[in-house]
Amino acid sequence: MDYNAAFAGMKVIDLSGGVAGPSCAMMLAQHGADVIKVETPHNGGDWSRILGRTYQEHSAFSLYGTLGKRSVALDLKTPEGKEILWRLVRGADVFIEGFRPGTIQRYGFGYDAVSAKEPGIIYYSISGFGQTGPLAARPAMDPVLQAFIGIVTENKGEHDQHPHRIAISLIDMFSGLLGFQAIATSLYVRREQKVKQGRFIELSLMHGGAMLSSIRMIANYLERGTTQRTSMPNGVFNTADGQINITMVRPTDWRPFCEAIEQAQLLDDPRFSTHPARATNLDELYVVLRPILAARTTGWLSERLTAKGIMNGRVNSYQEFLMEEQVAATGIMSWLAQPGVPELVPMPNIPGLPALESGTKRAHAPILGEHTRDVLAEHGYSTGEIETLFDKKVVAGG
Repeated sequence: MDYNAAFAGMKVIDLSGGVAGPSCAMMLAQHGADVIKVETPHNGGDWSRILGRTYQEHSAFSLYGTLGKRSVALDLKTPEGKEILWRLVRGADVFIEGFRPGTIQRYGFGYDAVSAKEPGIIYYSISGFGQTGPLAARPAMDPVLQAFIGIVTENKGEHDQHPHRIAISLIDMFSGLLGFQAIATSLYVRREQKVKQGRFIELSLMHGGAMLSSIRMIANYLERGTTQRTSMPNGVFNTADGQINITMVRPTDWRPFCEAIEQAQLLDDPRFSTHPARATNLDELYVVLRPILAARTTGWLSERLTAKGIMNGRVNSYQEFLMEEQVAATGIMSWLAQPGVPELVPMPNIPGLPALESGTKRAHAPILGEHTRDVLAEHGYSTGEIETLFDKKVVAGG
């Protein structure tokens, strides 16, 4: 077994859309699995392809979620489409679906039906609120679950005190990793079995978001909704030329912090001189500190805080982050050419794997249906049969 291709020889059928399911399947592709992404030939395919700004048949969401896969555009509402999918399922190791609960069963590809033909298959279902319960049928995306779980309530603006959604697809991405670990663990166990046994795995964004929030959720519950604040100044502060994040967790950080910002008199101020006093007067401490920090440049503060062992970081834009020397030095990013995108795309490399390289299968995000003809031919369809399916608009793409 090769570390760089742990799932080489594995066949994955990915019927999920959006971010959580596709990012899970993408990780399987990055580790060597042959992931066949099945998309509808209508309305642009996987809806992640049309989220935000589009680049022909891609968006930022689909560039990440399709990386390393093969795309087949297939109409599952037709008898011919269903027959094609059954052929694809033959010999598959993993089946991933992300439809609203009940939909995949109506198509005829629920776990019972698929496992009856492929008993060893790992069947993974990802949904918003879960497969059962009063909210199961409700459509849901990351922002809805952030609000439902309590993440939005916790993320109040410092100045407006209004709850805000965290802008990244936080729950989706974390749920994708949870799904990957559950499938990867199942495949590892199955490899040791004499008789390969499949299983059904379910994950909801609600579950993924709860796991993501577990520490804060536990603290908030035990403290009855008012989480204890640290007695040290923490957060984002304006500087003379930008903003800086300062993070302190130990009471022993107070003296070196005051020395770093050249405010030794605060050490003797009875309002702030002890750990309990700072906790009592924390808001007043912020009032004192903000103009002091705002009078200094970010670079001056960062250099002195770092020298004193105080955690800090300049508040960057994504563009500024990508240009940081530390990013280049660690090699965590690759810049990839992708179809329809007029410039190179920054893509984080996968930990434990070689860096992504333009022109390789791992680094290619396919357009809708790019591999339809090839995949159909591999699964026993003649050239004439394939062209008939295209003429009938059962399939689309390459």
